[in-house]
This record gives sequence, C-alpha cells and structure tokens, in this order.
Amino acid sequence: MDITRVEALSQRIVQSYAWGQAVWHVWGSKKPLQVGAMTNVNLDDGHDMPRRLVLLHGGSGSWTHWLRNVEHFAQHREVWALDIPGFGDSSLPEGVTDADGLVPYIAEILKHTFHLDAVDVIGFSFGGMTAGLVAAEYPALMRQLILVGAPGLGLFGKELPMRGMTPNMDKVAQRQVHRHNLNTMMFVQPESVTEGVIDLQVANVARDRLRRRRIARTDVLAKVQARWACPVHGVWAESDALYKETLLEIPNVLSNMSSFHVVHDAGHWVMFENPQAFHAVVDPLLGQ
Repeated sequence: MDITRVEALSQRIVQSYAWGQAVWHVWGSKKPLQVGAMTNVNLDDGHDMPRRLVLLHGGSGSWTHWLRNVEHFAQHREVWALDIPGFGDSSLPEGVTDADGLVPYIAEILKHTFHLDAVDVIGFSFGGMTAGLVAAEYPALMRQLILVGAPGLGLFGKELPMRGMTPNMDKVAQRQVHRHNLNTMMFVQPESVTEGVIDLQVANVARDRLRRRRIARTDVLAKVQARWACPVHGVWAESDALYKETLLEIPNVLSNMSSFHVVHDAGHWVMFENPQAFHAVVDPLLGQ
C-alpha cells in the first residue's frame, strides 16, 4: 500500500472548533496552508488557483478511502480530503449518532475553510449521503456534487452476510473477519482484498465512533433531493453489493440528478477497486 508515500505528498490541516477538531489532508496546493484563528485556513484566492475539490469518505473510513485517487485529481485540482467528524482523526461532536446529526458540523467546516465559496464535492457511500443532506440544508456551499454509491435511497434489499468480532478472537481471526466483510460489501474481485487493504481497514474501523448509525437503510436522501440547488451526478459500481437487485432503479428514485453513470468491473468501493474507470467517468463531470 502507498499510504505513507501518498500522505507525505499532502499537507495535514488540523482545525479547532468548539466541538473538537477537524482534520484535512490537502494535495495540489501551490503554497503552504496555515490554520488561522479558530477555524479558518489561510487560502490563496488568486486567479491562478485551481478550483478546490472536497472528498468525503465512506462509513468506517477516513481520507484513505481516496488513496488511489488524490494524486490523479491533484493534477488539475487542489484536493481537500476530510476525515468526517467521528471518523479517522476528526472528533465526534457530542450527541451525534448518524449522518443527519453531522449536517451542521460539515456545513460549519465548509463555511470556515472556504470562506463561503462554493466547492465541488465528491461523496462516497456514507459521505455521499451526508453531502446530499448538507446540499439540501446549505445549498450555497456546493457548486457541484457527485454521489458515489450513496445510501439513503430506500433501495437496500436483504442484509449482507457480514461478520462481527468476538472477544476471544486473536488478530489472525480478526483479519479473516475483515477479509470476509471487504469481499462481501466492498469489492467484486477477491484479489482486491490484499493484506495492505486489510491493514487499512483495521486502522479505519478502529477509529469509527458512529457504528450504530441506521438511516442509510431509509430513503432520507431521496426525500431531500428537491432542495438541491447545484448539479448532482450519480456514479455507481456495476457490482455494488448494496444495490445488487436495484441498481437500475437509482435514477428513478433520484430523479433530480443531472446524470447517472455506471462503472464496470468494480464493487461498492469503486474508486479504489477500479480507479482508472472511475476517473474516466468523473473527470468529464469535473470539467478536467
């Protein structure tokens, strides 16, 4: 895995808020970024600055969900990958238990970081659902939104056969559980689940403090789409396990989307399993 190398290319930004800290990793910036008083980042607003692209990861994740994408996007954009509050290195605000509770905190982060400038956002899975809720409540914050495998559409079928941990499991047994769960939900090709991917998953799951979230199985995202003011595009994997029987129903349920695209040869974690195909779909949407 390239985590150490890719992270070394980024600038790590830690912002302090009344509820805790928010942590970003930034690629493609033309100069060092400094954290200002309380929450603001000193941004160069010059005309030669590329448009900023915000990446929001999935559940039980962190910025590393975008490990195979940030360098590609940073060729044309200033890329800001957030550890969503409650995941990775960002704090969990008191009382927040699910995506809907995160909405005002994500909005606060975007407002203070980008000084109310609208930004392009790509949200994966849980991050996509959260971004869609933010776009409905705070439409001025987003210039464009790309949803990737987002839940909250009311289209889930049976529960996936995921496995849980037990207190008596040793590390070998725990890794086997992670391997099974990654194969079941995240990937279509068994060879995608390498030891490095399991290492990444172990590190991310250990920092997940929103494990009892439930609204993903509801139609919470579909209900708010009428309030979107920016263009919203959908990008789903052909073999997304969460939409095994309902993939083609997505554009009917999310009828307010500007476009809908299917990436072949990939599972739910589409931008990791098949980054080349993912970029081929997303780059035109971003105007790159």
